[in-house]
Amino acid sequence: MTATTTAAPSVLSPSRLFRIVAVAEAVTWALLLAGMFLKYVVRSTELLVSIGGGLHGFVFLAFLLTLVLVAVDQRWRVGQVVLGVVSAIIPFATVPFELWAERRGLLGTTWRLRQEPGRSAPAKLISLALRRPLPAAVIAIAVVAVVFVVLLIVGPPVG
Repeated sequence: MTATTTAAPSVLSPSRLFRIVAVAEAVTWALLLAGMFLKYVVRSTELLVSIGGGLHGFVFLAFLLTLVLVAVDQRWRVGQVVLGVVSAIIPFATVPFELWAERRGLLGTTWRLRQEPGRSAPAKLISLALRRPLPAAVIAIAVVAVVFVVLLIVGPPVG
């Protein structure tokens, strides 16, 4: 008879998660800019602006959430977080930022707060989320979706 072991649920590493979301953010920038080109230069359609803009807005919020998650877990300095936020505002800059952060060892291969308890309120929340990744992911997606819908209701940043 063989013994069975129960493994902890698999979680993407901080570096892998950050890379996926950073690339997705850059791709949605490309969609949005292509849509703006079609709308304002070619003057053919607004469809890609609607699709690309919506996707970009959602992924932008997801990037910010991922940035905070990784930054708290990996103990980033405030300046590093600010640089990450700025990278999301500049088209395609999240990919070079991710490469920069990876080279400096800011992303990590394991989640620190999955193994040790957090001390601050954000660290405690992230620690709990990392220990229960599936419900945390569902809640995170729901929160991003709610914020996204509220922002859609408020309207675009420029009139």
